[in-house]
Amino acid sequence: MGIIKDIILNEEDNQQAQQKPNKYEDAIRKYNTNLDDAAVREAVRKIIAEKVPENDTMDVKKFLFGSIELTTLKTTDSDTSVLAFTERVNDFDNEYPDLPHVATICVYPCFAKTVSESLEVDGVEIACVSGSFPSSQARIEVKVAETALAVADGATEIDIVLPVGKFLSGDYEGVCDDIAEMKAACGESVPMKVILETGALKTASNIKKASILSMYAGADYIKTSTGKMEPAATPEAAYVMCQAIKEYYDETGIQIGFKPAGGINSVMDAIIYYTIVKEVLGEKWLTNKWLRLGTSRLANMLLSELKGEQIKFF
Repeated sequence: MGIIKDIILNEEDNQQAQQKPNKYEDAIRKYNTNLDDAAVREAVRKIIAEKVPENDTMDVKKFLFGSIELTTLKTTDSDTSVLAFTERVNDFDNEYPDLPHVATICVYPCFAKTVSESLEVDGVEIACVSGSFPSSQARIEVKVAETALAVADGATEIDIVLPVGKFLSGDYEGVCDDIAEMKAACGESVPMKVILETGALKTASNIKKASILSMYAGADYIKTSTGKMEPAATPEAAYVMCQAIKEYYDETGIQIGFKPAGGINSVMDAIIYYTIVKEVLGEKWLTNKWLRLGTSRLANMLLSELKGEQIKFF
């Protein structure tokens, strides 16, 4: 009888636990996450058809250049190659004083010190991918340590990856705990971007939920992709994420930045993302603080268009 009684009591405890309010589910319930993927595609198609042409201007291209996060995340990176990469940013500021500098140099944490000691351009941030990039598959102690070391070595921004496996299995508490602990390692003065890896999330509803949980847990920016899997950034994912940012801002008054990354292969791709941000979030987000572009190939493309000749500077 004692064993049966224990089983009954355990079942009752489990039922009570399931009935308790879940603050993560409560956070999500404040927003509409029941999205129709076809409706999202149609909304994006309409924005591209009706609004993109008016933004295909030199002024917008110049702004976009100043929002680039110049990135090197290769297996072959070394102190020597990263130093040369940083020196190109230094040289650009001298050779093209009429153009804005890039917003950020983004590297692996082990190169934060190299960039910090060699970067000479005021206003260029040093971002490090951290927290076991690109998979986010490591013990939280390892992820926190890597993040803290990157900040100590001079990183002024941190990019982490949402623990996608936890999210897809419904472990929203685990997702938020990971994000919150890494944000604590960043401190208040170092902004943290949470990469959703939208290609793995697949649906608009999942992207919306992941956006909300990331912001709720402490993200200063939300970012589409690592660039290490396909599909990477898409206009549809950007549209949903910007909707989430706008609704979160309306609910909390907290402004969150946006960064599309991966798969930005042309100037027109960048203009499309700019247009989505402009239409969904508005002018307040059209600064290189709140809108970033995670790409390196775009830098030479934009520079060539701005100067009217083929240039391979970076």
